[in-house]
Amino acid sequence: MNLPPAYAWLMSLAPLPRMLAEALACYGTVEAAGTANSPTILGWAREVGGNVAEAYKADAIPWCGLFMAVVAQRAGKIVPSGPLWALNWSKFGEKAGQPELCDVLTFVRPCGGHVAIYVGEDASAYHVLGGNQSDRVCFTRIAKARLHAVRRPTYNRKPASVRPYILTGGGALSANEA
Repeated sequence: MNLPPAYAWLMSLAPLPRMLAEALACYGTVEAAGTANSPTILGWAREVGGNVAEAYKADAIPWCGLFMAVVAQRAGKIVPSGPLWALNWSKFGEKAGQPELCDVLTFVRPCGGHVAIYVGEDASAYHVLGGNQSDRVCFTRIAKARLHAVRRPTYNRKPASVRPYILTGGGALSANEA
């Protein structure tokens, strides 16, 4: 897997939290252009099943919550109700303070929210891996001021790699992930 150089260090961590490993396996998935739909993204909705499969019919629908649902489900975690709504991920797992590797972060944005996985932070932004970021699964920086909630997956045994990571700042801040 070819991660951007700023995030290649993730592949050297062991053990990786299961949700992060599942998210990295989806890295690079791209939304289809125009009226077409990505068979991969629509397949995630079928995989999650239930109300998600019934509601999610086109990749033009915001899919950050769908990405998180498929990642959590594959990792054996309990998916919150209404997972397509990003801010519903504020009920996932356990409440946490300082974000650590693989925590689920929810953010506010104009007319809604966004959900992604914490991989690190710099002085002004959280570095996250998420879906529907520039219409793909990728890394981005989101201003700390937009943070809504930090939620930690429940672990039987917390991996040693789960801790905060301070990264180099730089690059554009995401302003609207939809």
